[in-house]
Amino acid sequence: MTALDGIGRSELDVKESRDFALGPGPLRPRDAATLILLDHSGGETRVLMGKRASKHAFMPGKFVFPGGRTDPTDGRVKVSGALHTAVEQRIIGGTRITKTRARAIALSAIRETYEEAGLLIGTKGAFSTNHEGWHGFAEHEVQPNLEKLRFVARAITPPGRVRRYDTRFLAAWRDDVAVELPEGPTLELEELAWMSLAQARATDLPAITLSILSDLEERLKHDPDLSLDAPTPFYRMIRNRFKRDLV
Repeated sequence: MTALDGIGRSELDVKESRDFALGPGPLRPRDAATLILLDHSGGETRVLMGKRASKHAFMPGKFVFPGGRTDPTDGRVKVSGALHTAVEQRIIGGTRITKTRARAIALSAIRETYEEAGLLIGTKGAFSTNHEGWHGFAEHEVQPNLEKLRFVARAITPPGRVRRYDTRFLAAWRDDVAVELPEGPTLELEELAWMSLAQARATDLPAITLSILSDLEERLKHDPDLSLDAPTPFYRMIRNRFKRDLV
């Protein structure tokens, strides 16, 4: 159990008032994806974290993983390696979204990691595209690759926020990065750093990020390769209680 499991809506509102702008927002959350990049070298697992700019209404000044909203056109980008069927089914997660939409969600995590952190995940090789947001992959000759992504968690932003997302948290390894640039082209994340899991937990994290990082740290103790069939946490509001279930 984590600190958020079973917490009431009013208590959660207070806890997250510094993470989100509260107020009437969309009834239906938008699809989004986050990528947790892990580095196993050096004998200690490290994770990539970045600080969001203070001007953002969503998690201002907080340390987060790279990620953002899904663009439907992401699903039409060519890849050198397909999403594993088990990961695809976890992304769909009992919803009515299509396999193409699931693919778009996964690809949005890779695109956002390039835009925010300057890291291009994929395979070196000629690549061309007309899709906005992917020209950097063509410029640096990196073919996006989905085959090594692993599903880590899912979280739906509770009602009462000016922005709501249905976020899938995916993981990849630093070895999957084909090109590392000094920074991302959008500069949305500041103070990018590779941290030990303990160091990451000690930063100023949104409550949901801390919970998912704690879940991941516990899982890595007995499942360092993030196996495809392991149960994963799903956070969402049910009858005014924020619940964590393993699915």
